Amino acid sequence: MASAPMDENLAEPSSNGAEAGGPASGGEASGGQKPGGPAADDRPTAWQARCLLRAARAGTLATSAKGQPYASLVTPACMPDGSLLLLLSRLAEHTRHLLADPRCSVLVSGAPVSENPQTTPRVTVTGAAEVVHDKALKSRYLAVHPYATLYADFGDFSTWRIVPAAGILVGGFARAFRLKAADFVPDPAAAAAILAEEKGIIAHCNQDHADALAAIAGQAGAGPMGDWRMVTVDVDGFDLALGALVVRHAWSAPVTNAMDVRRELVQLVQQARGL
Repeated sequence: MASAPMDENLAEPSSNGAEAGGPASGGEASGGQKPGGPAADDRPTAWQARCLLRAARAGTLATSAKGQPYASLVTPACMPDGSLLLLLSRLAEHTRHLLADPRCSVLVSGAPVSENPQTTPRVTVTGAAEVVHDKALKSRYLAVHPYATLYADFGDFSTWRIVPAAGILVGGFARAFRLKAADFVPDPAAAAAILAEEKGIIAHCNQDHADALAAIAGQAGAGPMGDWRMVTVDVDGFDLALGALVVRHAWSAPVTNAMDVRRELVQLVQQARGL
């Protein structure tokens, strides 16, 4: 159970000041600031891409039909292993395309850092989509898209998974990086360790540290005050939900175990409370 290493008050200073390890692969984005432009994100490109994917609540799915490209709005959810899950109706045009040709791409984006839309960080993932029948994956999808429970069990809906084969991260204006399949995959041992502890971490935080979660949500400007609850945890961050509103919070660096999670949460609560 994760509650053992998480038992201490999240408002107390962490006893471990070491930073969590970095992502398994991906080149470093250059830091600093371009003349006349906003400051660049100097995090490793692989982690930037994963953070964008995990925070995305909507994106664009590109398919093709007899050579004709087609783009549509979708609501992806990033799984612990870095794959993307979509909930699609077979009545939709894009689903018919995927049934004929599973090759596709998904584009998600963050927020622009200036008035220029070209400063918007975004990542495009390419791969092949396949239908999966996995209750655990579907539950995780619904954790970040709770409104979808209204139609998730309709007979025409299925969950589709896309395992990234390659991609491109555009970190802002004139900042493009090619990504390999391995760049989207977090460290397997760390991902497995956090997944094994996830239920315990979530239960402990929701039962014993609801005030801390509300403080984190409020400090980040996530939305109204209320009973914010943790609904997912992974190596790159966690999701807090208030009703149908689900907001992503990234760690300062990828974590490897429950103690790393506790340290990151302590830091976030301290920041929220000005400690």
